[in-house]
Amino acid sequence: MRFASWSWGGRNHAGTISADGREATPLAVGDASRGVLPLIEALARNEPLPQPSGTRLPVEVITLRAPLPRPLRGLFCVGRNYRAHAAELAGSVFRSSMPESDPWPIVFGKLGECVIGPRDPVRLPRSSVSVQIDYESELAVIIGRGGRDIPRSQAMEHVFGYTIVNDVTARDVQMRHQQWDLGKSFDTFCPMGPWIVTADEVDGRATRVRGWVNGALRQDGLTRDMIFDIPTLIETCSRGITLHPGDVIATGTPSGVGMGLNPPQWLGRGDTVRIEIDGIGVIENRFEALP
Repeated sequence: MRFASWSWGGRNHAGTISADGREATPLAVGDASRGVLPLIEALARNEPLPQPSGTRLPVEVITLRAPLPRPLRGLFCVGRNYRAHAAELAGSVFRSSMPESDPWPIVFGKLGECVIGPRDPVRLPRSSVSVQIDYESELAVIIGRGGRDIPRSQAMEHVFGYTIVNDVTARDVQMRHQQWDLGKSFDTFCPMGPWIVTADEVDGRATRVRGWVNGALRQDGLTRDMIFDIPTLIETCSRGITLHPGDVIATGTPSGVGMGLNPPQWLGRGDTVRIEIDGIGVIENRFEALP
């Protein structure tokens, strides 16, 4: 199934999207401002889905929001998780901090308040704050059943589904502070969507991630080429930490980011980034100098 959040008629709604992606059916969700999180939580309690609460609508007449407009407690994010991407960073300013091997995944946080919808504009910061804005096309895992110390062998049983995120990054800020949270968490720096596709319909371990900038293909990677696969990431993030239904793990980006180009190419006003993941869909966001 596909679960989505949208606005229409002056209200927020959450519900399902038809298999062909053309129709949206609202469900009787108590607090639709939380997106599909109440649905994920209800299913985790083995409750049935709420009944439809309105007329099915064509997707083109609604405004899709992020399926999780405010993730439960931010996002778990994974860095340098494709070998080709790690290689391109080895030739950048990050070369001095590159590990000699891959003993553990790099995991950092991204504030949930930076999440925006699949077609919302991304706000560029003032030049005095950052001038090196980059994109990262990523598959995100949505946890459906919580747990702590989840073994790798059981990890996939905890996956609710998948969505797309753009882990927008201010590279100069990321480098300046060494820790990555600030450079990753500017307002609007996490486009998400267009919906969540459940794990019975798409296998995140075997899909394709592509990203375009202004129509030019920049990123094209297969999730089977991850250094640390999805079960390993769930095992890692749950070590000593209880994962909850609705938690988000962004799994890393393939090669082709702006920093990895020679010379680096940063995003500016009017640029558009489109990300497509097979079996899920497309998000596309324009970068603007908004107030």
